[in-house]
Amino acid sequence: MRVRKLTQSADDGYRNELVAGLKASQDARRLAAELAFATARLAELAADPPGIYAQIASEPDPEEALWLAFVTTYVSPSAGDDPFAAIAAARVPWASGELPDLDVAMGIRTSHDQSDGVRTVLAYRAWAQRAGGQQAAFAGEDAWTPQRRFDRLFERLAVGRFGRPGRYELLAVLGRLGVVDVRPSSLQFADDATTVAAKRVFGIGDRMLLERRARDLADAADVPVDALDLALFNWAAPELGRTTMGSRAAAAEDDVAAIEGVLSV
Repeated sequence: MRVRKLTQSADDGYRNELVAGLKASQDARRLAAELAFATARLAELAADPPGIYAQIASEPDPEEALWLAFVTTYVSPSAGDDPFAAIAAARVPWASGELPDLDVAMGIRTSHDQSDGVRTVLAYRAWAQRAGGQQAAFAGEDAWTPQRRFDRLFERLAVGRFGRPGRYELLAVLGRLGVVDVRPSSLQFADDATTVAAKRVFGIGDRMLLERRARDLADAADVPVDALDLALFNWAAPELGRTTMGSRAAAAEDDVAAIEGVLSV
């Protein structure tokens, strides 16, 4: 179990209906910065992916590309000079039928639970094999829109203990890299750190209303809805618990200022 200490600034009279749960200007400024960074990170994945993400995007074998994306998400990029070192060490080819070496340093947003062993990895392989391979599993049905495909795959990837953070990140990354035709239209809130942060930011616990308020914020701030996933996680994280997910991107000052304007800070 991971224990995350949530920080909260003193109430200084700040109020904005888009983020009804925030009572401090500093909290709103931090959220603006995280939204701008998360948006820049998604743009980077689409235009110039860093490290192992570039390998996923350029891999000619769809099965190997999807498998590497899963392993990357499952282990998760770490902090430090080489955020992808542990992922590279864990990696084994899909075609080999072998399991990745999970005795590596896991990233902050890893989906791995030491007590779980290889259960989730085995469950993922079994899920793909039942469909006739990963490519077929992720393709789904021809009639699906990118949004429908995201939602259905999110449901179907609930294998082993592959929870919301890993499933959402995997699909968001695959979509941004152009490997799978998916596009999120919601945050798929569940019981995880991002959802806890959303409840604090939006001042409500009902998941349907959380989704609505998240979309309202994304629209008003002109950011993609999937940017809120990492932004909310990092907003609630203590300083040393924040993660860049291996990104080299930096939030542009103008983008931060524009979001601050929307949030009235």
